[in-house]
Amino acid sequence: MKSKTLQRLYKMLRPQAKSIAVISVLAILINLGEVVKPYLIKIVIDDYLTANLYQKGIMTIGTIGAIYITIVLVGNILNFIVTTATSMMGENVIYSIRNKLYRYTQYANIPFHDKTPAGTLFVRITSDVEDITTLFKDVVTTFVKDVLMIIAFVVMMLSLNCQLALCAFIVIPFVILTSIILTKISNKAQEYSKKVKTKLNIFLAESIYGVKLIKIFNRQHEKQKECEELCSAFWKSRIPLGITEALLVGILKVLENVGIAIIVWAAMNHIFGTSIDVGLIYVFVTYTKEIFSPINRLVENFETVQEAIVSINKIYDILDRKENLENFEEGKILEEVKGKIEFKNVWFAYEGENWILKDISFTILPGQSVALVGKTGSGKTTITNLINRFYEIQKGEILLDGINIKDINIRSLREKIGIVLQDPFIFARSIKDNIRLNKNFSDEYITKTIELASADEFVNSLPNGINEMSLERGGAFSAGEKQLLAFARIFAHNPSIFILDEATANIDTKTEELIQKSVDKISKEKTSIFIAHRLSTIVNVDKIIVLNQGEILEEGNHMELVNKPDGYYSKLYNAYYSGLVGET
Repeated sequence: MKSKTLQRLYKMLRPQAKSIAVISVLAILINLGEVVKPYLIKIVIDDYLTANLYQKGIMTIGTIGAIYITIVLVGNILNFIVTTATSMMGENVIYSIRNKLYRYTQYANIPFHDKTPAGTLFVRITSDVEDITTLFKDVVTTFVKDVLMIIAFVVMMLSLNCQLALCAFIVIPFVILTSIILTKISNKAQEYSKKVKTKLNIFLAESIYGVKLIKIFNRQHEKQKECEELCSAFWKSRIPLGITEALLVGILKVLENVGIAIIVWAAMNHIFGTSIDVGLIYVFVTYTKEIFSPINRLVENFETVQEAIVSINKIYDILDRKENLENFEEGKILEEVKGKIEFKNVWFAYEGENWILKDISFTILPGQSVALVGKTGSGKTTITNLINRFYEIQKGEILLDGINIKDINIRSLREKIGIVLQDPFIFARSIKDNIRLNKNFSDEYITKTIELASADEFVNSLPNGINEMSLERGGAFSAGEKQLLAFARIFAHNPSIFILDEATANIDTKTEELIQKSVDKISKEKTSIFIAHRLSTIVNVDKIIVLNQGEILEEGNHMELVNKPDGYYSKLYNAYYSGLVGET
């Protein structure tokens, strides 16, 4: 096991140091009982039965039997305590890891989520954590006890008869060599199997999320074939693991019996020049079997250990990348925002120098309504992402009320900005919970925001009103109904800056007019930014910024730009208007 993996395992176990210490002490007591039991039988055989005695001094066979039974009872009680304590310790570790992973996904920046598929994160939080759970419940429960048991039996055998013990230990080098060779093979096989498993889980998650698209394009057969190929690849990746595990268990079983045979052969042939008592032979045969019993348990759990090690490394490959985490603690807290936004010579690229924005400069005044216009890929949505500080710019400055947004507390910044997207996300919670998002809004307040968003007719038609439960991703609602809920949500949270990214695309014209009145009413004293492809929806904004390939071509209100000879916006609007006339 690599030192890095050991460090990560230590990091997981360090908070459980006291529990591990108590478990280890109890394991030692259990092992002492396991060592003493065969020795008691040896005494009965050599000192009592061989001499046809029932009593020797104050000790009788019955007394020894009572001691034996007491050891068995106490050992089982202690074993129950150890198993329970270890299981609880494992659950504590898993609880901590799962919460750390979820917290990481929530506090990680958008670039991290852009590069990390949601399916991968889902596998890390569920499947990989479950692998570690199995490690604690099936392995750690017995690991300390088994290791100490092996040590105790070895020490006892050496103290009883050093020469006979050495005969039993002849097979140990073969055990170690076999374990090392097969472990290396299994390590590589386990890593490959884990990669295939991750691909399969990602495929399954994407296929379930995208089932509607698959049906639209009638690709069920092709997806089924792809699933069969991935399942087959995963099955094949497990074959080497099964073979190595079976080989290891089989070889160890053979070596165990070879060790016992050597002991019996050495004793029966007086190989050391003296006769050996039957009871001593019994003890050595029992101890040899008892030594291999924990070894066999460790080997049987070998695959579990390998899976857990791979999972631990994959989990900490995420958790150790602190550079992806956003700092929600530092920065200036905004008490009040007027809404002045300034871009000063901003350059931005998602990767390398593939510039999406090129030396962008503009100012949006407090309470001003501004529309960003341009073809797909011109940088409109990127600008709104940068205002929210979802990404860090490479050059220039972005100011909010004269303060560089890099100096503003991220949580405080985003609380002042509200966004309605074209395809808003709806949680599988009640309408009320989807609007308040864990904030303590009263039902009356939520009802008012629903009316303001012109969603009251839709919500009131539901059997349970604002308490109606949504399906996953708002599956039972139309695209327009989800957008109405998104408007109610943003109205409820009442941000200082509104950003509407094609937010009325799925709403009928009548409802759009009602919402537009609500937006106009709210945005009179708030800064509003609109991204719209339907140019008819932005003719009344205070300013239009026209973008093309990451550069600003024009600025002005609708009348100024539409009357500009050969202007870019004028051409866009005329083409749009001609399209509307053509449709009629």
